[in-house]
Amino acid sequence: MKLRSLVLAVVLLAVLAGVVALVNRPPAPPPADARVGQPLASTAAVDQAMGFRLADTGKTVELKKSAAGGWLVASYYDFPADVAKLSRFAGELTEARLDRLVTTSPARLARLGFADTRVQLLAAAGQPILDLVLGKNADTGGGRFVRYGTEDKAYLATLSTFLDLDSKNWADSTLLTLKPDEIAKFELTFPATDNVGGASSSRPDATTVVAARAKKDDSFTAESAPAGQRLKATSLATILGNLSSLHFDDTAALDDPNAIAAKTVARTVRLTTYDGKTITVAVGRKPEEKKPKAPAPKPDPAKTPDSPASATAAAVPPSTPSADKPADPAKPAEPEFDITPAGPVFVTITHSDPASPINALMAKRAFQIADYLLTALPATPADLFEPVPAPSPSAAPAVIPAILPSADATPAKAPDSTAPAK
Repeated sequence: MKLRSLVLAVVLLAVLAGVVALVNRPPAPPPADARVGQPLASTAAVDQAMGFRLADTGKTVELKKSAAGGWLVASYYDFPADVAKLSRFAGELTEARLDRLVTTSPARLARLGFADTRVQLLAAAGQPILDLVLGKNADTGGGRFVRYGTEDKAYLATLSTFLDLDSKNWADSTLLTLKPDEIAKFELTFPATDNVGGASSSRPDATTVVAARAKKDDSFTAESAPAGQRLKATSLATILGNLSSLHFDDTAALDDPNAIAAKTVARTVRLTTYDGKTITVAVGRKPEEKKPKAPAPKPDPAKTPDSPASATAAAVPPSTPSADKPADPAKPAEPEFDITPAGPVFVTITHSDPASPINALMAKRAFQIADYLLTALPATPADLFEPVPAPSPSAAPAVIPAILPSADATPAKAPDSTAPAK
């Protein structure tokens, strides 16, 4: 009996110990997050995207894919996008990896700097395919904290990309790409009013210099070169080199006063290619304005209160110039001017093909370019020419040396005038 009771007690104690162990067993660790080690953005999501949206501190950049398959900057007048820049940015998203899950605690999430900095991949209807919220950069080890949409999870990603929030910087700045070898004819017009250096100058009438060549390896020949002059090859090469690849620096509204004024004094270059297309490039800037300042009003002596200085001056009689030293004539005061600096340089490009994209682009904005593209143009028609080199002189005739007597020869003795005649 006692043995049976003992066995029962042992069994009961074992059951109780098992229950206690089961109750006090630590919880199983949560399964590893499936995103850890994966790309921040999958290649499939990037390929499916019909739009990109970047946002931060109240600024937004939005790009969209056109029906033709190209990318446009929707937040900058639907300009063609810089495809190389967009490709680099997409590559940074797909190459970045989620290094680890940082926290799921709302309190800790609030300390990681998540606000309104977002990167979104958009579907055709504009809804996000991928919504990344970017937090602070990690203090140690590099990387940046990210979360997906409104999830209560924060990850550390190996991401160090720069978010460019200037929409203009996402536009392709290329206006014209043309190889100099494609140009068969060149026409440069000098307007009656010119302002290459910023200040306006005039000539009797507009002048156009026309040069052409039959083949790309030929030299350009001017149709009506001045007598004894020929085209200056270095000047022509500079012009064609500058115009063959044009990029804009900034844009303005079509009714911008500086842009309108630039058209009235534009230098015009007309390029004709071997396939018969013509591209007209007009470059100009609003001239510097110089206006005389209005003279300062003179004080009225009747309204000027007397002062000790004026009383002293009145008491002293004016000095009389001596006869030996006449008084200096009064020098006229030099006029003063209010000067308004010259405006920025604008370019207008017209293509003979109505379907050329550049024609549609010019109808959207006025394009500002670097100043040197105007100042590098010849200031006058004469600057495009140089004297024709004089023909090389023919070989000079050989000089026949004079035959001189040898040093050993004895000179003939002159007759002695004192000798008696025989």
